[in-house]
Amino acid sequence: MVKDIMTKEVITVRDTDTVDHAGKIMLERKISGLPVVNHEEELVGVVSEADLIYREGNIHLPTFIPIMDGVIFLESMKKVEEQVKKMIGYKVKDVMTRDVITIKENAPVEEAARIMMDKKVNRLPVVRNKKIVGIVTRSDILKAITG
Repeated sequence: MVKDIMTKEVITVRDTDTVDHAGKIMLERKISGLPVVNHEEELVGVVSEADLIYREGNIHLPTFIPIMDGVIFLESMKKVEEQVKKMIGYKVKDVMTRDVITIKENAPVEEAARIMMDKKVNRLPVVRNKKIVGIVTRSDILKAITG
């Protein structure tokens, strides 16, 4: 079961912490991502190295068709707004991934492995009633498999 292999003492950041603070924790602890909790200690997101590096990237402008004095966008402007917000974000809540893939502590290890492979994620927060009770990583699964 996941509860048998998960790390129980999870390093987290708050959604109101600065991006620099989250980056420093990742570097100091040599970890690639952190669960994000709100003031009630509920899981609200995950911030990863990719989220922080994203800030140095370029904005992908949507494809458009010029018509007379206007334009018709062929892609969502919401995506551009999200990109800009991530690039200029100061707080963790501005750059984190909100749609967090989680797992329950009583789930089988095989389910965690399948979810990680299917969803291409490196870590799964383990939750009980919206609160984080652990985290399982690809390394944890590999250790369990190789015994």
